[in-house]
Amino acid sequence: MDAISADLKKIGFSTWFQERVDKARSGEFSIARVISVQKDSSIIANGKTEAFAELTGKLMFSADSPLDYPTTGDWVYAQYVDDGSFAVIHEIFPRKSVLQRKTAGKKVDIQLLAANVDTALVMQSLDGDYNLRRLERYLVMAYESAIRPIVLLSKRDLSSKGEVKKKIAEMQVVMPDVQVLAFSNTDTGDIKKVKKMLVPGETFCLLGSSGVGKTTLLNNLLENASYETQAVREHDGKGRHTTTRRQLLPLGNGALIIDTPGLRELGTMAGESSLRKTFDEIVELVSQCRYHDCSHTREDGCAIVAALEKGTISAERFQNYVKMNKEAAYHELSYREKRNRDKQFGKLYKSVMKQKVKE
Repeated sequence: MDAISADLKKIGFSTWFQERVDKARSGEFSIARVISVQKDSSIIANGKTEAFAELTGKLMFSADSPLDYPTTGDWVYAQYVDDGSFAVIHEIFPRKSVLQRKTAGKKVDIQLLAANVDTALVMQSLDGDYNLRRLERYLVMAYESAIRPIVLLSKRDLSSKGEVKKKIAEMQVVMPDVQVLAFSNTDTGDIKKVKKMLVPGETFCLLGSSGVGKTTLLNNLLENASYETQAVREHDGKGRHTTTRRQLLPLGNGALIIDTPGLRELGTMAGESSLRKTFDEIVELVSQCRYHDCSHTREDGCAIVAALEKGTISAERFQNYVKMNKEAAYHELSYREKRNRDKQFGKLYKSVMKQKVKE
């Protein structure tokens, strides 16, 4: 372990992970990091080389949900073969954080976006993409994943200084503890400010809708135009998908960054703590209501109604809180029911397979 820890440290193997090494596993297998996932295969790195990797049959057979499969940023125990050009993943390390959302569409399931991310760089552009309610959803996603959020407002050059200040002030009212930076991808001074945020040895990820400038920023951070960019559609101002898969990339200063495809749907699988952290002032007001089962519509002694009348909180922010609460509760119940059905089917399948082996 000591002989390879320096190489692993280059790709984010911090003390947190070193303390969780299974000595028996590390003696039998190599430790590596998943830097890309595509369908059933992965690319893993050990700080020196990269190799294609697949899961063992045992790992695939025992998986009950998407959480049991590796995702970009995961650390794994792997067995290298063919002179290190190929590997088999035997086990996934404990995760420090896991970035996830509800799968797009009506199906209620979890989609893994990345693992072991320290900071999420949530991007919105200061043009038609700017949406405070959607930003609240990104914050809930980050807090639910135990990831620190930083908000980057791109295309600063397309807005006046007054408009930029107004939007930042608006954000700081509802998210005072979140760092916010307005920047332009065409301003080298702004890019230097972004780079200063990227701590060596830590893992960052880029989150945001298509067309906000994530890929352009990534190229600026990499200091080379490695990734193709696409223009925003003129008729509706929406972006086209440039990134189609998640990939972990090392930066020149020693930080690591994961680019993610543009997210147009942000279905939440949030818990109470992440909603509380994002909407802390609303949660505090709810606790002050006279009645425990207050509907926050017309009851006497309702702290929410009083705050809305005074303008202490906005109706839009409160409605977003209510909507996300209901959505999270519904998705959690639906997901539990799905997991129970999947587990029952899995037990039946394993029982049938064992019976066939006996025969």
